[in-house]
Amino acid sequence: MLFVPIVVPLVPALFNADSPRLFGWPRFYWLQLAFILLGVATTTLVYQRTKKRGER
Repeated sequence: MLFVPIVVPLVPALFNADSPRLFGWPRFYWLQLAFILLGVATTTLVYQRTKKRGER
C-alpha cells in the first residue's frame, strides 16, 4: 500500500498540462502538494492498521 504515493507522482500524464489552475497556481504546483497529502494519508492509514500487531 505504501507504493501508491511513490508510483502515482511518477505518472507523466498527470503533469502534461498547465490547466486547471487552482487559485492561480498551475497544475504542477498544486498537484505536488496533493501528492504530499496522499503520502501522509497513506502512511497514517498503514500505521493505524498495523500498530495493533505490535501490541500482542
